[in-house]
Amino acid sequence: MAKYTADDKKPHLWIKDLKEEERVQGLYMVKVKRVGTTKKGTPFLSLTLGDRTGEVEAKVWERADTLSPLFREGDVIHVEGRASSYRNQIQVTLSNLKVPEDRGGDPDLFIESSARDVKDMMRALRKILKGIENHFIKSLIDKFLSDRVFIASFKRAPAAKNFHHSYLGGLLEHTLSVCQMGRYVVEHYPELDKDMLMAGAFLHDIGKIKELHCDRQIDYTDEGRLLGHVVLGVTLVDEKLQDLKDFPEELALRLKHLILSHHGQFEFGSPKRPKFLEAYALHLIDDLDAKMNGLGRFMERDRKEGDWTDFNRLFDRYFLKGKIPEVEQKGETDLPEDDRQKVLFS
Repeated sequence: MAKYTADDKKPHLWIKDLKEEERVQGLYMVKVKRVGTTKKGTPFLSLTLGDRTGEVEAKVWERADTLSPLFREGDVIHVEGRASSYRNQIQVTLSNLKVPEDRGGDPDLFIESSARDVKDMMRALRKILKGIENHFIKSLIDKFLSDRVFIASFKRAPAAKNFHHSYLGGLLEHTLSVCQMGRYVVEHYPELDKDMLMAGAFLHDIGKIKELHCDRQIDYTDEGRLLGHVVLGVTLVDEKLQDLKDFPEELALRLKHLILSHHGQFEFGSPKRPKFLEAYALHLIDDLDAKMNGLGRFMERDRKEGDWTDFNRLFDRYFLKGKIPEVEQKGETDLPEDDRQKVLFS
């Protein structure tokens, strides 16, 4: 179903669909705003505009000093311009822009949602967690699953601001994926404690319901910037443990370590490095799922022509696009069986 801009009622032109020489008109969010100066000393604006399908670079060459005070990063603006190709990338040159009176616009234009059905994902997650056998762990998990306020936030929250699962429902999608992979890992390494790993898979990112908030874009809360989701996750677990008076202290300690160590390394924001098998396994599974989702989305949205993506600064490399080309399989020869044996062993 097409979305419409607030003021001209024309179908919204999604950024992923922008083509060279196309006229651009509609509401877009200002993700980045920079003021520059040409060699002649004339000011210009360099913007990154976004909607829920991606981002595009835009330039304002005329009246930049007049237009710049009208808006800031995070605002939604109505733009007019034309798309062109610059260094094999689509770029928009704006001829005019204005700020809508309500400074708003339909949030669905700007915040992406998981492509998967939330009810189906939640049903699948509950089914996995229902298989936990340890009585104490199960009682803790059930405290979260029966908390309607928590679940409402958990189902809507993104898993990150930028790189992986950075959309509504992303936290649920990521958590379910980590739990699903955890089951396969336990089957392959039966020495792992299944209940411990499943609990860690569910709990490791729960702090993100307090770290991030969504309005017209995903951003950090004050708690998120000051404490971070790792600390906030441990705090949420401690709150539930207060009602479970007989919960073993050693078990609680290990569960909290799973949260505190799941980023793996200090330089990746982990207060602790994994110090038992389940913690190390959780870190590797979480890292794999985050990178597969983030890289997949990066490659899917890449607009550079040719076989290689644009340079990815996070991974410090280019990535090869496209699937492996199919090679026509040669049919078997009609050699008699005895002759085939001679060919095989000659």
